[in-house]
Amino acid sequence: MPKLLMDRFGRMHDYLRISVTDRCNLRCVYCMPEEGMEFEPDDKLLTFEEITEVVRVLAGLGVRKLRLTGGEPLVRKNLEQLIGMLSRIPGIEDIALTTNGIYFASRAEKLRAAGLTRVNISLDSLKANRFSLITRGGDINRVLASIEEAYRVGIAPIKLNVVLMKGMNDDEIEDFLQMTLDRPIQVRFIEYMPIGHQDEAWKSRYLPLTTVLDRCKEKGWNAVASDAVYGNGPAQNYRIEGALGSFGLIHPISDHFCETCNRLRITADGNVKPCLYWSDEFNVRKYIGNDAAMEELFFRALDIKPQNHEMAQALLNETQSHTPTLRRMSQIGG
Repeated sequence: MPKLLMDRFGRMHDYLRISVTDRCNLRCVYCMPEEGMEFEPDDKLLTFEEITEVVRVLAGLGVRKLRLTGGEPLVRKNLEQLIGMLSRIPGIEDIALTTNGIYFASRAEKLRAAGLTRVNISLDSLKANRFSLITRGGDINRVLASIEEAYRVGIAPIKLNVVLMKGMNDDEIEDFLQMTLDRPIQVRFIEYMPIGHQDEAWKSRYLPLTTVLDRCKEKGWNAVASDAVYGNGPAQNYRIEGALGSFGLIHPISDHFCETCNRLRITADGNVKPCLYWSDEFNVRKYIGNDAAMEELFFRALDIKPQNHEMAQALLNETQSHTPTLRRMSQIGG
């Protein structure tokens, strides 16, 4: 019987998130500073062939689902080629993409043909001026066009990622919920996380996601728990009665989901991260070509993966067992 990626808490890891670049064509306020970011040179990034070799080994250990992230993964040239390579690995059943949607519409058909099965599109506001402010220059019309193109080429389910920020986009909760009423789309509200910048500023923007359920009640919408969302990951899912779509709540701070975590991450520069929040990393590049050593590396990473990220305790300056990462979300591949 083959070895499987089971950690000491009994969590089976069948899901790998792969960052293909730390670069992005936007500078979202919660992800990157407006200026001053230093990016990895191209020769420091894992090649498509190296990524494929890592996934081949992990597929033999039970990994079945992949998600390509960044930065913005579509700034990496010829991403369709990588998706095609990954889709041919025995055991890989699902290849998803997280994107800001700026470049997706023009490439959706090729990505789908290469083997892309699902897409998450970031959309933090439905108001053009506000969207531009949050993303520091993004064009919402290109994102909306990408959503329509995803429907056209048959990529499903389509999920919209909304980082909820107090005083910035929380007045649009009802508008996002309205989108789920007549389209089979999932809107995922995400708590604002201070990844890589544990300062005081984030607290002024933080809003617990119970606010979303409160808004449903105010509108007279009956939101019922739903488990009919494929690849729901850490989201607690709900459906407004009578709606074609659904919405999810991802709250890593107020009600973390670590006990069911089934994912590992590989950064664009080739480091395995057992946990998004902590600084622990293991470089995988030097083990490519030695399957046994690579397997041992991943089991070593799992051995130190904590039961939870203790983010709430860390942010309150309470006792913590690991050191928080200094990498920004774009450098990890959220």
